[in-house]
Amino acid sequence: MSQLIIYHNPRCRKSRETLDIIRQSGEAPEIVEYLKNVPTEAELVQLVKLLGISPFELVRKGEAEYKNQYKGKDLSDAEWIAAMVAHPKLIERPIVVRDGKAILGRPPENVNSLLNG
Repeated sequence: MSQLIIYHNPRCRKSRETLDIIRQSGEAPEIVEYLKNVPTEAELVQLVKLLGISPFELVRKGEAEYKNQYKGKDLSDAEWIAAMVAHPKLIERPIVVRDGKAILGRPPENVNSLLNG
C-alpha cells in the first residue's frame, strides 16, 4: 500500500473531516501541517499539476491576505505560487496525495477516490 499524504490545517473543519475519513478507512497518512512546514515553490507546482488545476484555483479567496494584497490582480502562475509560499494561509486545504494523484478535500468525501478501502 502506497503512502498517503495530507496537507493539513488542524484548525480547518474540512481538513479535520478529511483526516477522519482517512483514519476511519484504516490508513495512517503522513500529515504535513503546511502552515508550519510550508511547501516550496517546486512542491506547490507539483501539487497543482497533480490536482490538474491552475495555481490561482488553489488560492483561498476568502483569506484576508488575498483580499488585502492580491484581489483583482492579474498574476502569472509563478507569481501565484510565490504568493502561496509567502502566505501559506492562501493555500486551499486539505490536499491529499497518493500514487501521483491528488484531490482537494472539499468536500471531504473526495478523499474516498484515493483510499484502498
